[in-house]
Amino acid sequence: MKATLRTVRLDLAEPLRISRSTMSTRDAVWLTVEHDGLRGHGEAVTSVYYGLDTATLERLLSAGAARLARFPSPESALEAQAEDGAPPAVTAAVEAALLDLVGKRAGLPVHRLLGATTTPVATTARTIGITSALRAAAAARRLTACGFQVIKVKVGAADPEDDVERVRVIRDAAPSARLLLDPNGAWSVPQAERLLSRYAELGVEAVEQPTTPGDPEALAALAERSPLPVIADEDAVSLADVRRLAGRVHGVNVKLAKCGGVRAALRITESIEGSGTALMLGCLTASSLGLAPAVQLADRARWADLDGHLLLAHDPWQGIGGADGFVRAADVPGLGVRPREVNRADVA
Repeated sequence: MKATLRTVRLDLAEPLRISRSTMSTRDAVWLTVEHDGLRGHGEAVTSVYYGLDTATLERLLSAGAARLARFPSPESALEAQAEDGAPPAVTAAVEAALLDLVGKRAGLPVHRLLGATTTPVATTARTIGITSALRAAAAARRLTACGFQVIKVKVGAADPEDDVERVRVIRDAAPSARLLLDPNGAWSVPQAERLLSRYAELGVEAVEQPTTPGDPEALAALAERSPLPVIADEDAVSLADVRRLAGRVHGVNVKLAKCGGVRAALRITESIEGSGTALMLGCLTASSLGLAPAVQLADRARWADLDGHLLLAHDPWQGIGGADGFVRAADVPGLGVRPREVNRADVA
C-alpha cells in the first residue's frame, strides 16, 4: 500500500465563538491510502484544545502512513490496527482511510461493513455561537427556514445574563425548534445549579458539559439533581471515562477525533446500552470527509450534532448532506464522499 498526505486550510464562513476561544480557520490533513488502483481517504483537523497543531498532525500521520506500508492489504491493516500511542484524532483518520478503501474494494458502503441494515439518516443540530441577541435571532430564523429542527446554542459568556437573553430570543425566533445548550465547561457547579432551572423554563432540551472538566464526580452529582438532561463531553473522552459515567449522566457526546474512530465509538455505544445514558454524536469543525465516518453511525444516536462541515466557507468534499437539517450516509462503496470539482484531480 502507498499512503500520501495533503494539508489544506479550512476557513469558516464566520468566526465561531465559544466560551474558551474564537475560531475562524483550522488546518486539515488528508491521508490517502492507495492499493490496487483504489484510494481511501481520511481527515484529521488541528485543535488547540487537544494540542494538535499542523506540524504535529503531519508528523504523526506520516508515521501512521509508514506503518501501513508494512501490510499487504488494507483489510489486514484494518484488522491489525490497535492502540499505538497516537492521539485519537490520528487513529481515527487512519481508520477512516482504511474503512473507505476496504469498502470500495468490497463494493459496500462503510455502514454496511459495520452491520447496518438500513442507510443512516439523522436530524443534525446546527450551532449558533456566542454572539449578539440580534444576530442569534436572525440565525435561528434562517436555520429553521432551511429545515433545521435542532439548534445548539453556545453559552458561557462573561455575563450569564447575556446567554440567557440570547437563548430567549432564539426560542422566540424558533418556537418549534429543539434547543441544546453547550457551555463547553464554562460554569462552576453553583453557577450551573442557578442557571439550569432558568434554561429549563425556556424549553431547552439538554445541556452539554455545563461544568469545568476534570471532575466527573461533580458532573454526575449535578446530573442527578438537574432539571435538564446533562450530557458529558470533555469529561467523557475514553471508554473508561464513559464506563465511569454510564447510568449517572443522561448522555455522552462521542466525537471520533476524541475517542479514536468508528470502532472505538461502537465500543462506547455498546458500553452504555441499557444504562440509561444515551448517545450523542458530535464532531469538530471539519470537511465532509472528516464528518463522513460519524455519519455512518448517525442513526444510533439520540442526538446528532454533525454540522462541522456546514460551518465552512467552502467544503472541499461533498456527499453527506446536512444543509436541510439532515445528514445522510450514501449507498455507494466506502465513506460515500467525493471531492468537489476544484479538487477532484488531486484526491479522487
